[in-house]
Amino acid sequence: MRELDVRPVLQAGGEPFEQIMAFVAELPPGEGFRLWATFKPDPLLSVLRAKGYQGDAQEVSPNNWAVDFTPVS
Repeated sequence: MRELDVRPVLQAGGEPFEQIMAFVAELPPGEGFRLWATFKPDPLLSVLRAKGYQGDAQEVSPNNWAVDFTPVS
């Protein structure tokens, strides 16, 4: 499973949305990925749900979230 870690961008006060969407656009059809973030990305879960991905977010430690996105057929 591919991974994208946007925690450094978020910690620096940046907005990683464009980076995430570019990453998703490059995924082969049917491939999921894991996103690392500093919070549960509720808005992103909705955006990617509309693009055909189911997101499962888990807080692995304070300010460290792993979100597995799986394509839904």
